[in-house]
Amino acid sequence: MNPLESQLQYPFGDDMPDGGIARDVAPGVRWLRMPLPFALDHVNLWLLRDCIDGREGWTVVDCGISRQEVKDLWERIFETVLDGLPIVRVLVTHMHPDHVGLASWLCERFSAPLLMTITDYTMARLFSEGGAQGGATGGARAAAFFHQHGVTDPESLEQLHARKSYYSDLVPSMPSQFDRIADDDMVRIGGRDWQVVIGRGHSPEHASLYCAELNVFIAGDMVLPRISTNISVSDMEPNADPLHLYLQSLDKYAFMPDDTLVLPSHGRPFRGLHVRIEQQRQHHAERLAEVEQACASAPHTAAAILPIMFKRKLDLHQMTFALGEALAHLHTLYYRGVLRRQVSEDGVISFVAVR
Repeated sequence: MNPLESQLQYPFGDDMPDGGIARDVAPGVRWLRMPLPFALDHVNLWLLRDCIDGREGWTVVDCGISRQEVKDLWERIFETVLDGLPIVRVLVTHMHPDHVGLASWLCERFSAPLLMTITDYTMARLFSEGGAQGGATGGARAAAFFHQHGVTDPESLEQLHARKSYYSDLVPSMPSQFDRIADDDMVRIGGRDWQVVIGRGHSPEHASLYCAELNVFIAGDMVLPRISTNISVSDMEPNADPLHLYLQSLDKYAFMPDDTLVLPSHGRPFRGLHVRIEQQRQHHAERLAEVEQACASAPHTAAAILPIMFKRKLDLHQMTFALGEALAHLHTLYYRGVLRRQVSEDGVISFVAVR
């Protein structure tokens, strides 16, 4: 456990549910884990006991990616975890594949409605149906965007170019209909109110859920116990300032008590929400200071910032997130007036301190 983790409390210790098994974490709330084929090797999902229009069952929060092994684990869950009851609702926190990948499959299997924010639903449909067109997650536009920000390695650029179906492979379809949730909505689940709290920066309109009666916060990816939430600029919105949006969003959770049980999408459930939020603010302040110092000595592209912000070797998948995050920090400093942009004759963008 690193020093920051030691400041948090983990009520379930290291007891984490294996694939296809659930763990009770609060009355009517069960914890599932599904595998991911990345260095971040799992995603947490949540089952909430529910009853809709007299139909007993479960609301599932997030779905996992569309892979046969994940479907097989869900089949085991259907048989052994749901107490013989159906899924009556699928609620997805945001558009990223590990959260929305199997939404269509689950909704169709149980004739269950999908609940999402309108922005993330629309983005998920756009990316899923984009297929060979590529986009922010790969393809020609993404490769050009990364080259513009200093990635010159031909092999990496070719792999990015060939990655055009990355999203649609993990999210092959989206339900054609959905029920919109929005900030401050109260979603009645199992006789309890869950407040929708919208956060931005990680995704366009990320929905977290807080139940005051249980003092439980389903945080999604907005607050994670061990790693920092990825905040990235992509080719779809190349001049965005997502870090500013994320830091603003952290204020949205100030009303929750100190002893709130936080259910994150990655890592273990924990208590210490406000400690963790302050840790995240400090983390980004330190990264911003590093980036500003680097650009004060010489112009830096986003690619040149990577070894400053990330000390370990990155594979291509990790590099795509890392470069987006480096650019997010550069953009925040740019919009604060601390850095200025300059563009070379070949179109490569670098950032340098304002003198």
